[in-house]
Amino acid sequence: MAQVSINSDYSEWGSSTDAGERARLLQSPCVDTAPKSEGEASPEGLDRGTTSTLGAIFIVVNACLGAGLLNFPAAFSTAGGVAAGVTLQMGMLVFIISGLVILAYCSQASNERTYQEVVWAVCGKLTGVLCEVAIAIYTFGTCIAFLIIIGDQQDKIIAVMAKDPEEASGGPWYTDRKFTISLTAFLFILPLSIPKEIGFQKYASFLSVVGTWYVTAIIIIKYIWPDKEMTPGDILTRPASWMAVFNAMPTICFGFQCHVSSVPVFNSMRQPEVKTWGGVVTAAMVIALAVYMGTGICGFLTFGAAVDPDVLLSYPSEDMAVAVARAFIILSVLTSYPILHFCGRVVVEGLWLRYQGMPVEEDVGREQRRRVLQTLVWFLLTLLLALFIPDIGKVISVIGGLAACFIFVFPGLCLIQAKLSEMEEVKPASWWALVSYGVLLVTLGAFIFGQTTANAIYVDLLA
Repeated sequence: MAQVSINSDYSEWGSSTDAGERARLLQSPCVDTAPKSEGEASPEGLDRGTTSTLGAIFIVVNACLGAGLLNFPAAFSTAGGVAAGVTLQMGMLVFIISGLVILAYCSQASNERTYQEVVWAVCGKLTGVLCEVAIAIYTFGTCIAFLIIIGDQQDKIIAVMAKDPEEASGGPWYTDRKFTISLTAFLFILPLSIPKEIGFQKYASFLSVVGTWYVTAIIIIKYIWPDKEMTPGDILTRPASWMAVFNAMPTICFGFQCHVSSVPVFNSMRQPEVKTWGGVVTAAMVIALAVYMGTGICGFLTFGAAVDPDVLLSYPSEDMAVAVARAFIILSVLTSYPILHFCGRVVVEGLWLRYQGMPVEEDVGREQRRRVLQTLVWFLLTLLLALFIPDIGKVISVIGGLAACFIFVFPGLCLIQAKLSEMEEVKPASWWALVSYGVLLVTLGAFIFGQTTANAIYVDLLA
């Protein structure tokens, strides 16, 4: 491998230069990585983790799959039918996998263990700060989406318990959506979000995975053996326009975004090699593709153009099998919110400490007070926004645009910078091809993000 000259100047903000401390502070909660100590370093100078290849595949699939699958039937409807939806996913999958491989290559070259640290080391301070801010906004928006999902599913479950399948208005105050979301959030989400570490949630993540597969199975079964009262709307066979196809991209990006947590997974492997990692992410993305396609195709064909942005809301409230799926989704987001909040909180904490020029070990005394304050502000803001933004489609569209930055823009910038650093050692044809591909990734991601932002502004102006 050619030697890469990576920009790793962290002293510009006066922060600690100990990469191990930064990695510990900003580490993904999903995996455990070995510390960067000389005694535990491998003969090749690289730390060895404990995750097997199969284990890495499972972790990546787990990071990829989630509540985002509820929006895929609507994405197929937006794209213009099954053919357009499948073609779009297959085309984007090539870029999604390549982005994961690029991140592993840059992680190995820079010897950094997290997504934001890789971007900072390879692309410099400005891009690194933008990446950390984007992660904070993305996790914040995803937490809002999770609270909306809880409210959507609770509305259907409460309608059955109240023997009011039609969900007529004017029910008791304790069945009001705003009250039920707030009660659930204060009783379950807030207590799980305050602790400094969230390793205890690894057991709940298994139930989350089971719930995701159950939801997919129910949607497929309900398509094969539909209930008599379910009649599909118009089944689109072609997109209304090219822009309609592009409008489905944010949902796909939101569903397949596992890039932020992929770097710690790569470094946790027993053999953290780029070639092996390519096989891991290809297998994981094929599994995720099968789940998302099964959900998207069957959900779309069941309801057609009338499908709800949250496909489970399209099913009758009294369907018990679907009610179990709703309970699984609620459980999944109840455990996912604290994890996403943790990721956002440590990024905000890292930005604050860097801005103050304060090493981690010198600020332990005020850490608890600051953590509780950050958690309360984060929790209350996401709750208030979720109560007054009932349409999850709008939230998914915005955070899907940010997901495109993590999938395309930042990996593309890392590839360009890495290749520029080794320009003299690479054959011109190969160098130009890789740099051009990096430019393509950045352009595609910027287009999706720009289009999503423009659509959001345009809709708000019309409203």
